[in-house]
Amino acid sequence: MSTRTKVAVVGAGPAGLTVANLLNHSGIDCVLLEERSRTHIEQRPRAGFIEEWAVRALDEHGLADRLLRTAGTQTFSEFRFDGARHFFRYGDLSGHRHFVYPQQELVTDLVATYVDDGGGDARFEVADVRLHDLDTDAPAVTYTDRDGREQRVDCDFVAGCDGAQGVSRKHMPPDAVVARHDYGIGWLALLAEAPPSADGVLFGVHPRGFAAHMARSDRVTRFYLQCPPGDTEDSWPDERVWRELQARLAVPGGEITEGELIEKRVLDMHNYVVEPMSHGRLHLAGEAAHLVAPIAAKGMNLALHDALLLADAFGAHYRGDDAKLDGYSDTCLSRVWQYQEFSQWLSDVFHSSTQDPPSDPFRARLAQARLRRLLGSEATATALAEVYIGKRADF
Repeated sequence: MSTRTKVAVVGAGPAGLTVANLLNHSGIDCVLLEERSRTHIEQRPRAGFIEEWAVRALDEHGLADRLLRTAGTQTFSEFRFDGARHFFRYGDLSGHRHFVYPQQELVTDLVATYVDDGGGDARFEVADVRLHDLDTDAPAVTYTDRDGREQRVDCDFVAGCDGAQGVSRKHMPPDAVVARHDYGIGWLALLAEAPPSADGVLFGVHPRGFAAHMARSDRVTRFYLQCPPGDTEDSWPDERVWRELQARLAVPGGEITEGELIEKRVLDMHNYVVEPMSHGRLHLAGEAAHLVAPIAAKGMNLALHDALLLADAFGAHYRGDDAKLDGYSDTCLSRVWQYQEFSQWLSDVFHSSTQDPPSDPFRARLAQARLRRLLGSEATATALAEVYIGKRADF
């Protein structure tokens, strides 16, 4: 069975759903393909911090109604080390804020707007997705539907938004550059049914390892614990988790509230960037094109940035202007590399001095100097705040 459309969107994460919604709103035919069920993607916990520019952009397209009604906001983060609290008030410095809105909530909103309100063509639980003839003017996507039938979507373009494990990235040509970086550490990612212990993000820089606290709602909190790469969840019974979180994050006047742990995952911290992000009629967006470890909470924000640019470029193409589509990759990569650099900067601060004695005394002292400069120099703090919140990240 065959379908004809203008854009085939592969992947129903924040990037793919944003592209599909904007195309649908503009009257540009598209088909959205997703390997998982709708229920699965609406319940899968992922990122939770959205930068203000991204929220404003979504709102301009009518995609942020519930977000703006219900999401909390944050304007500062807190570094905890040597038993003391040190505040980084990036909201005062940049004039911008973060919105606390779990990714699954945004996905739920975007699916409802595209499918239920907009009548968009979304096909869930597809398998064996393959891309064809990407270097011609007649690309296509084939797949097997949930009933086991072979399907084909003929299109003008493919938007590859299917993440790090998807098929789209595998269709980039052999000469595409995939720049990789392995941090050489692991993070134990945790979700706890516990109210947030602070009004902002907590970064614990401790000789026993880094730790972090990030609100997800008024009842659920995300925690991270640095651990050896290749570690397993079995090594972290609940009692050990809370013991380490209390040791690395709690300070006088800043206690950590405990609760039931509902998720444990060990992440091997690494990044990659695909250059270019386009090949023929295929354009990548989100983690299909780049991965940023959750050190700086940039992944979902980059995915939204790509999606907004790509949908705009498709719209310009159908109005007879290909300049934006031709420049899509370069425009995206400008911000991608700024966020990668910022993530590396934070990683050096977080991890280089978390052993006692440090494995590399020189890097440990550099990290301490960077942290003192961040907390002691308004000019340095302002520059970091603008990248942290995404106010200036396209240079």
